[in-house]
Amino acid sequence: MPDAGSEPVLDPVAPQTAVQQIGAIAIGRNEGARLVACLASLSDLAQLVYVDSGSRDGSREMARARGVDVVELDMNQPFTAARARNAGLERLRALAPDLRYVQLVDGDCEVRADWVARACAFLDSHPDVAIVCGRRRERHPEASLYNAHCDREWDTPVGEADACGGDALMRLDALAQVGGYDPTLIAGEEPEMCVRLRKAGWKIWRLDAEMTLHDAAMTQLSQFWKRARRAGHAFAEGAHMHGEAPWRHYVTPTRRALAWGAVLPLLIVLAAVIVTPWALGLVLIYPIQVLRLSRRSGGGRVAWEHAALLTLSKFPEAIGVLEFHLRRISNRRAGLIEYK
Repeated sequence: MPDAGSEPVLDPVAPQTAVQQIGAIAIGRNEGARLVACLASLSDLAQLVYVDSGSRDGSREMARARGVDVVELDMNQPFTAARARNAGLERLRALAPDLRYVQLVDGDCEVRADWVARACAFLDSHPDVAIVCGRRRERHPEASLYNAHCDREWDTPVGEADACGGDALMRLDALAQVGGYDPTLIAGEEPEMCVRLRKAGWKIWRLDAEMTLHDAAMTQLSQFWKRARRAGHAFAEGAHMHGEAPWRHYVTPTRRALAWGAVLPLLIVLAAVIVTPWALGLVLIYPIQVLRLSRRSGGGRVAWEHAALLTLSKFPEAIGVLEFHLRRISNRRAGLIEYK
């Protein structure tokens, strides 16, 4: 159980943990130049581990050439990002058992120059906080509607949070207390672990600070569809695991996905078949929803685009929810849902 602490402030002034007590873990596959930039942004830390999941572009060799310790996952076993992160944590503890903190990052991300120092200062001054994250930004939001959508999605509220994403600075003893990541999850592994941390009394915090640059490279509708389908799967699995009160993990987004992406379309079709074909006019509820969401976001072209994608995403999210439950009932393991 963490020590009780005062309510955290957003810009603490505290002694910085020495770099000898900070490590980093990057995971990736075939990231190429993006991995090089990722590793370079972490080069000042005491120990850096790269976990590779079957790259064929020379990623492992590039990492080793920069003095980075490389873990090669056995790809004969089912792969998950959670399994990769656990493998990195195991290697990091073996190489440097005295580390206090670890920066987790995806191989397609570059960590901002002052992020680690600021995040460490926050953890130093708030012993009840297990994980601190900041603003993840999309490197090329102008490249597509989908990249811009990601960038807006990552603009989460500042302050105490329920969860973090794949990039975050974490307290190693807190991760050890809850057993790290659940390696069976194909998505949503950080939010699930954050639930277990909060159950153990720890806090998660989002700072008002630039943290990472991410390269989604998402330029096609099919990529957006797969990413939303994966999110639906994560919603359903998270709600199944931790949906009880007071946590209610992913219960609301699961219900929202099913309502808008499955139940409402089915009711409209049934009404058109059984009652009257005029019932098909009820599909107008979707553009009305886009209008409502865009106005809530302040209006303008960007708000309209974001609202349209949020509404569209409910259909693949519903598919992901249903896929999870069908696989759960049939006791079949879920495969990865990758969008790039």
